[in-house]
Amino acid sequence: MALLDDVMKFGMPAVLVGVGAVLAAPLVLPAVGSVARPVAKGAIKGYLALADGAKEWFAEASEQWSDLVAEAKAEHSAAPAEHLARRGAKAAAHA
Repeated sequence: MALLDDVMKFGMPAVLVGVGAVLAAPLVLPAVGSVARPVAKGAIKGYLALADGAKEWFAEASEQWSDLVAEAKAEHSAAPAEHLARRGAKAAAHA
């Protein structure tokens, strides 16, 4: 009885659409699958290319940052020696 009530509630066109969809599914789904697979594969390839590019960019940025830190440390450790050398030169000039 519930099925008959549903048919009366939604009407006969809704039932026909449902039956048509069930009958057409075996014909339509392989066609959709043959189109969707290459699209999905292309999206995955694009993601992989983007990920590789990001890895390269981050590696380069990390290397440049390490170089900059190394230069700053070298200059920082050399600064006290330069400062003492200048103080020594000034003291010798005044003596």
